Amino acid sequence: MVCGGFTCSKNALCSLNVVYIGSIELLNSTWSLMSNNTKGELEGRLDCCGLLNTTLSQRQFNQDFFSCTAPCNARNNCYACGDMKLYHATQALKILGGVGLFFSFTEILGVWLAVRYRNQKDPRANPSAFL
Repeated sequence: MVCGGFTCSKNALCSLNVVYIGSIELLNSTWSLMSNNTKGELEGRLDCCGLLNTTLSQRQFNQDFFSCTAPCNARNNCYACGDMKLYHATQALKILGGVGLFFSFTEILGVWLAVRYRNQKDPRANPSAFL
């Protein structure tokens, strides 16, 4: 089954909302399985503390925030690591959506050109020949 560019872009963007929500659940489930050393390394590299500050994981977030050794903690300007990851994922998805729309409109242009020029006669051909 062939997928038209605009239809694919629209359906892909609609399904990304489901993927976005699923990624939050995946982050929550893997964060609780990580060791404290792994969490510390991740927080240090991303310059963030804790994963997500939600009501379901408030106790875990507070524990991670107070044990955080990231440089942002000394500046008292830390974001949650989950928020930072989701922000970067959102930016990447916006770029991908723009690329998808660009190719969709070039497909529409190609279809228009094909319809416009498909039945023209070759000027070098024999004029008395049938098409």
